[in-house]
Amino acid sequence: MTTPPPTAELTADEARRIALKAQGFLGTPDRRAGVRGVLRHLGAVQLDTISVLARSHELIPYARLGAVGRTTVENAYWKDTHAFEYWSHAACILPIEEWPHFAFRRRAYRARPQWHHHLPDGAYDQVIKQLRTEGPLTATELGGAKKTSEWWDWSGTKVAVERALMYGEVVCVERRGWKRVYDLAERAVPADLLHDELDDTECLRRLVRLAGQSLGVGTRADIADYHRLKGEQFDQVIADSGLVPVTVAGWSKPAWADPAALETVPRGRHRTTLLSPFDSLIWERARTERLFGFTHRLEAYVPKPKRVHGYFAMPVLSGGRLVGRVDPAREGRTLVARQVSLDGPKAVHGVAQALIEAAGWVGCTDVRVERVDAPGLREPLTRELARALA
Repeated sequence: MTTPPPTAELTADEARRIALKAQGFLGTPDRRAGVRGVLRHLGAVQLDTISVLARSHELIPYARLGAVGRTTVENAYWKDTHAFEYWSHAACILPIEEWPHFAFRRRAYRARPQWHHHLPDGAYDQVIKQLRTEGPLTATELGGAKKTSEWWDWSGTKVAVERALMYGEVVCVERRGWKRVYDLAERAVPADLLHDELDDTECLRRLVRLAGQSLGVGTRADIADYHRLKGEQFDQVIADSGLVPVTVAGWSKPAWADPAALETVPRGRHRTTLLSPFDSLIWERARTERLFGFTHRLEAYVPKPKRVHGYFAMPVLSGGRLVGRVDPAREGRTLVARQVSLDGPKAVHGVAQALIEAAGWVGCTDVRVERVDAPGLREPLTRELARALA
């Protein structure tokens, strides 16, 4: 791919500010748009099974808007057909208007020659028939999700309904007790969107443009990774995506930016908050290191003796920087910081502020710090917390 001459040269600080603005962390958020506004601004909100303070899809709007009620979050996603769940960066909640732009992926699944799970004869038709007759159902209500207690040992029913989800004949319309609730796409997706079958090029062009807008500025790998596109798919449409080539000081790869993000230097109030490890600001590890000089890794699936920062270490964003990590837990009305990592004394105030706000959001009245990686910063942190809680 031949990259055209850059239209702008950005400093590393400008790129970081553009990224923070694009992700909703710099400037005053549009609270009137609420959670639905956050979803549309980001284009995708990742789901994950882990719940410590809250599940990741709840933490995403909290990180940008502050103390949003958890019921408010769920209703914003699922009520009135405002969103659907599908495979984007991972399993993600997506704005319903983007349904047509994932037609390329649905077609790819339909053409897929091999699958990990065997689909029993008749199971697919039976699932479709049952949903048509009975309405929205979980896999359990359809007849059972698993053959045995092993997470990977899906029943024929589960295989069938997940295949139908990938094909686009079935849609996940909400999560109930963390179980997917399935319904027929013909009922769940507005007709004007359901039948708007765009070709692959139109789909890819839209998703590349959306990813560029949601990131503000990014490399080929950054932008393609946002919706898990292939590099060659990015190459196919980047020239017509509306994104413009730029250079960023210190970045070894070419980059592209949303032209609207280049119009003014991003300014405003920086958000101070705990970030979900699945937050789209820090999805791509190499990008996070490039923007913030911060190495981020989820250690929930790392054996406990090998963990460095903790099971669900949440990066702390303060002043437009990633200044530390907190591995949280809850014990009754106490938020427990099992392990805290601080990027020097200047990080103490921001980490304390993030902990206090998070505690209030989940209904905790106290904060207890167990371990601090720099022992000399433990007392200043506990003192700052005590002052805020007094």
